[in-house]
Amino acid sequence: MSFLQRRAAPLLRPTTASLRCARPSSALAAILKEHAPIDVHPEVQDALAHGRPVVALETTIVTHGMPYPANLETARSVESNVRKAGAIPATIGLIEGRVKIGLEPSELERLADIHTNKNVVKLSRRDLGAAVALKRDGGTTCSTTLILAALAGIKVFSTGGLGGVHRGAESTMDISADLHELTRCPVGLVSAGVKSILDIGRTLEYLETLGVPVISYGPTDDFPAFYSRRSGFKSSWRVDDPISAARILHTQKQFGMSNGALFAVPIPQSYDEVGQELQRAVEQAVAESEANGVSRRGKEATPWLLKRVGELTEGKSLASNIALIENTATVGGQIAVAYSQLAKGHHPSPSYPHITSEGAAQPVTPEHREDSDLPPAKLVVVGSAAVDITARADPVPGSNGTNNNLHTTAPGVVSLTAGGVGRNVAEAAHRILTSYSKDLSSATALVSPIGEDAFGHLLVSETKQIGLRTDSLIRIPNARTAVCNMVLDSVGGLTGGVADMDVIRTLDASKIITELDKHCPAIMALDANMSHETLKSLILYANKHNILSFFEPTSVPKSTAVFPAVAAALNTASISRAPVTFATPNVLELAHMYQEACASPLELTAHKYWWRVVDEMALGTDFRMQLDQLARRSAFEGDDAAAGNLSFLVDNGIAQMAINLLPFFQHLIIKCGERGLVAAFRVSGEQAESSAWAAHSTNVFARQIVARSPSGRSVVVLKHFPPIHVAEDKIVNVTGAGDSLVGAMLAALTRSPTAFEQPETLDQLVAQAQLAAVYTLQSEHAVSPRLSALADL
Repeated sequence: MSFLQRRAAPLLRPTTASLRCARPSSALAAILKEHAPIDVHPEVQDALAHGRPVVALETTIVTHGMPYPANLETARSVESNVRKAGAIPATIGLIEGRVKIGLEPSELERLADIHTNKNVVKLSRRDLGAAVALKRDGGTTCSTTLILAALAGIKVFSTGGLGGVHRGAESTMDISADLHELTRCPVGLVSAGVKSILDIGRTLEYLETLGVPVISYGPTDDFPAFYSRRSGFKSSWRVDDPISAARILHTQKQFGMSNGALFAVPIPQSYDEVGQELQRAVEQAVAESEANGVSRRGKEATPWLLKRVGELTEGKSLASNIALIENTATVGGQIAVAYSQLAKGHHPSPSYPHITSEGAAQPVTPEHREDSDLPPAKLVVVGSAAVDITARADPVPGSNGTNNNLHTTAPGVVSLTAGGVGRNVAEAAHRILTSYSKDLSSATALVSPIGEDAFGHLLVSETKQIGLRTDSLIRIPNARTAVCNMVLDSVGGLTGGVADMDVIRTLDASKIITELDKHCPAIMALDANMSHETLKSLILYANKHNILSFFEPTSVPKSTAVFPAVAAALNTASISRAPVTFATPNVLELAHMYQEACASPLELTAHKYWWRVVDEMALGTDFRMQLDQLARRSAFEGDDAAAGNLSFLVDNGIAQMAINLLPFFQHLIIKCGERGLVAAFRVSGEQAESSAWAAHSTNVFARQIVARSPSGRSVVVLKHFPPIHVAEDKIVNVTGAGDSLVGAMLAALTRSPTAFEQPETLDQLVAQAQLAAVYTLQSEHAVSPRLSALADL
């Protein structure tokens, strides 16, 4: 449960009915009546009772799979990855003869300390009764974790590698109990395939015989081989997103099927190169185990083999082990989130039920360094952070839902989310940067005002929950934290609401500049929720200190809020550097910005600076002809003209308006909705002569126009990027896709500030940004947790 959900509970008291529903699953309730020695962690029990996503995690990898302290660090990291994906981790183990579904930190440390706790046992189905009776400590294998997860009603279980058919099983009959448990436990097991020490081909054949579906999760139907992304065998089925995976599990439940499913997730691409070296070590270790008799010692064989592989590879196998289990934890969390929404009988929505049962445990947040120990941020996002409260009425029988009588209270659902354009953009950038390197986990700072009230505390804790630093959130005494309260009818239509955003509009620029002085960032991103004067101060500051500025217009009315800042900067701006470095309007915002630039009292297009830049660009009839040719190209991949072409660039004046705004905005990335993106930018002066674009020409088949001035001191690029197709039934949430797109661009620019100067890096930047937007379209969250794994793609 997020801090946001916990702290919201007192705002609306839970009803007696809601408290009564916080009960265990029927199977678990039955054994609890028998006084079975089993304890469900309050946080896990609360999540299950309210239909929130939970992921089961095993503990054999802690007790018998890795050396100390790597085992403890990995277990904590895996739990953190599940939380980042939006789910609750339920690490399962045995402490003094009591089964624990969800471990306290001290209990996890106890199991991990294998030097002190030398008698901890490895628990398969056959061992559970004896170990409980003798009050032992134990780490659960895949088979036991499956049993206990199914008992508790947990639908997803993430692990490293599944057990299977051992080599030589035709004579030894050594087959892991894991496979049989999948036939009787309706749980989705997410793993990196089966352990590479096993006979993968026979394992897949045996699973087919048992009737267990095997699904590759990724871009191909290759079945992974633990350390390698490919085993040489194919899966019967393939999915590449958590919603499709969740639908498989949900369908099996609808049909009353008692078996589970195996989702095989390949190890991250960056670890695939060492896979062949590790596989050679596996073969050597297997040969040694056969020679020394270890292979005939049952459950002792696997830990011995894994340890020996680690010795032969000098620790490389441990790094791969950690990477693959962290990866499956992330994927498992995403599948659990999607399943939770399907189980509720509706598409996922960007809300979190805030009513919780009393006594629910507080979540363990990801580890953070103290703010005072953090290095300066490379990216500073300045903008709104707000709490969104949404109240949606239940349908009225016999009504179409759109005219519900809301002049009085009505039954329904009230939910809370952390929101705000600036906060969403910062979260997206943070998730993506952290996916590339843990060294970049503190590279993003969010500068936003909050009150010293309950909502302010919510935002701070929710920000910490995702691992984003909070040292630049500005506490304003006696101020109200920004809140947007919306009332919806039963079909989701807005019937009214109140937005309290004064704390953002009245923020003094000097407080922001203090934070900028502290960080000295390479990039400063601004949303349009601040006052004109504040934006003016920040743009002038960025130009003075040579900081790249990135403006997100936010909405049509606010899109011109930056124009007074542009006007103030024109008198000192150089031709090679526009007042604002980047801006990301949609087509409606672009049109409004163009109209205001031409007709507002500021008269931006009448300024001598505008004329100087336009003269230097020297665009003539060649550019117009090339634009007409580009307009005949399809707007979509495959050149399907019937689906729509790029004529809107000319007919709606998109290209012309963008060119006219380039003196003020060096780079424009125009969001064209279902028709993709258009990038329009200019390179001037000495940079134009040395730019990689100077060696490129117009290529309408590549959807790009490159116009060079006769002097060679100006290059103008206009390039279209087709959209990524998303099936309509996979679109869950449209509110945060634009913020994720902007956050992804900022992440790319933070890693490579000159990304627009190279055609290849520009293509990579846009591809990543579009993928981030698609992930959020398919997520219940304002920013998809899948962005935390974007680097692997």
